Amino acid sequence: MPATSDVAAARAYETTKDRIISGDLPGGTLLSEVAVSGELGLSRTPVHEAFLRLSTEQLLDLQPRRGAVVRPMTPSEAEDVLTMRHAIEAAAAAQVFAAGGPDLRIRAELDENLARQRRFAGAEDVDGFVAADDHFHLLVVRASGNAIAEHFYDQLRARQQRLRNLLLRIDPANLGSSLVDHEELAACLRGGDADRYSVQLQSHFDRYQGAL
Repeated sequence: MPATSDVAAARAYETTKDRIISGDLPGGTLLSEVAVSGELGLSRTPVHEAFLRLSTEQLLDLQPRRGAVVRPMTPSEAEDVLTMRHAIEAAAAAQVFAAGGPDLRIRAELDENLARQRRFAGAEDVDGFVAADDHFHLLVVRASGNAIAEHFYDQLRARQQRLRNLLLRIDPANLGSSLVDHEELAACLRGGDADRYSVQLQSHFDRYQGAL
């Protein structure tokens, strides 16, 4: 059973990270260990440990005697995230098409996912849409059966989710355009149209290039 201090540090870490990823704590926000520990009802030690961990993930910049500052996502970082996502997803999709397309289980999950996206887009529920958006792309990677691709996709997840939140909140119209892109990608997967999928995937990522 984990020690109480470990549980407290994990709670401080997860809570603070979630707030950064969601945009609740924008880039440039100054955080103090005292304030965060007070909000969470914890001592400063687990919060300090959480801040250290988040700094190694490049989400916080530690400030001696001041606390920490939420590191903004720069345009170059956003470009790099999009580039790596495209590389992983394009390679995974190529394997899916080479294998004859997604299996019946993945097809059903994609259909269910798109139904959720439609509901979230209609309600302008950014949080819900971001989660469904992430799962849609994960399903494509997972359909490839390539565990290495899924591992690297997961390594990018925090940055991907942060970027999604930023882009979709900058312009809520992006909810609808992203949904249309996803529906087109799913249709290509179902129809076995690898060339059209490749063009659509590139267009999907190009939509957000330079948006920050």
